[in-house]
Amino acid sequence: MDNKNDNHGFTYTYSAKDQEELKRIRQKYISSNEDKMERLRRLDRRVTEKAQAVSLVFGIIGALLLGLGMSLVMTEFGEMLGSHRDMAMPIGIVTGMIGGALACFAYPIYNHILKHERKKIAPEILKLTDELLKK
Repeated sequence: MDNKNDNHGFTYTYSAKDQEELKRIRQKYISSNEDKMERLRRLDRRVTEKAQAVSLVFGIIGALLLGLGMSLVMTEFGEMLGSHRDMAMPIGIVTGMIGGALACFAYPIYNHILKHERKKIAPEILKLTDELLKK
């Protein structure tokens, strides 16, 4: 037996069309030469967008629950759902209070998340701003 041929691996050459597609796919995963100022803006925007999204969810759910509670108290909506008229008002009051509390906590939640995210990303922001100020 000749062991010379055992060390040769399998090789394949892609066509020019395939090589262009490979280059396009590879380029998506290579870190781009993003401008430092643009990176700074993107990082700052990401912090506020996350805080806004979470607080909006709390506010919207709170407003919907508040509206549901008001509907149970002020209309015959509770009877349409099958509950007795006597139970619609207490259920509506509790639901409305929970919804109002969620809506009221939306802004403090926004501030808390904003402070937490800023603290988490501060070293990178400070590093980028130092680099930009030294230019």
